[in-house]
Amino acid sequence: MANPIHQFEIYSLTENPFMVGGLNLSFTNSSLWMAIAVVLSTVFLTLATRRKALVPGRAQVFAESLYEFVAGMIRENIGSKGRQYFPLIFTLFIVVLLGNMLGMLPYSFTYTSHIIVTAALAFMIFFVVVLIGIGKHGFHFFSLFLPPGVPMWLTPLIIPIEIMSFMIRPVTLSVRLFANMIAGHIMLKVFAGFSVGMVAALGTTGLLAGAFPLLFNTILIGFELLIAFLQAYVFAILSCIYLKDTVEIGH
Repeated sequence: MANPIHQFEIYSLTENPFMVGGLNLSFTNSSLWMAIAVVLSTVFLTLATRRKALVPGRAQVFAESLYEFVAGMIRENIGSKGRQYFPLIFTLFIVVLLGNMLGMLPYSFTYTSHIIVTAALAFMIFFVVVLIGIGKHGFHFFSLFLPPGVPMWLTPLIIPIEIMSFMIRPVTLSVRLFANMIAGHIMLKVFAGFSVGMVAALGTTGLLAGAFPLLFNTILIGFELLIAFLQAYVFAILSCIYLKDTVEIGH
């Protein structure tokens, strides 16, 4: 049976490593699929919206639906002042969505299955919240660690809890996406391996035995596609919730 972990291996696409200051900056399979995601999203959204037809075609409808979906998410979770964050949230949603969806293609690579990628996105949101919050509200931004109406005698307990909750945000945001992607892909590979292994071991008789895990794997693929979309949605909506702190402090 093929190793289910092999699909997450990052390797260089160049024969010789590209070393800079002791760091290996070679172009990898992960870099390739990130580049594919960038090119695919840029080309599709550009072509879909360039005509701006009054009666839109399918591509324009899909692009406008994506736009409205993310815009509605921002309105509901940040408010009207959250429109300034639309480019950031829309880009995050597309990057995560394509990373999840492209990884479902045979012989592809799921770059969102690596903690370094999801952590980079999550910590970017974390530092954006901190920098914009301090820039807009000064040190009053840190008043979010003491919710209004909390009795003074609870302050020594509440403030450390709120600080810990705030600091752990990028960890939970990155681990949630990484763990869901890696677990789902491993499960798909394991059940596919069961089917192939039964046929290889039992021959013609194994065709019937291998049909059950194959059928279950087909159901899992549909479920994994749903998870791929939901995880992109969860990542984007939690980013909106975190960015809301930069708007509501002092209100």
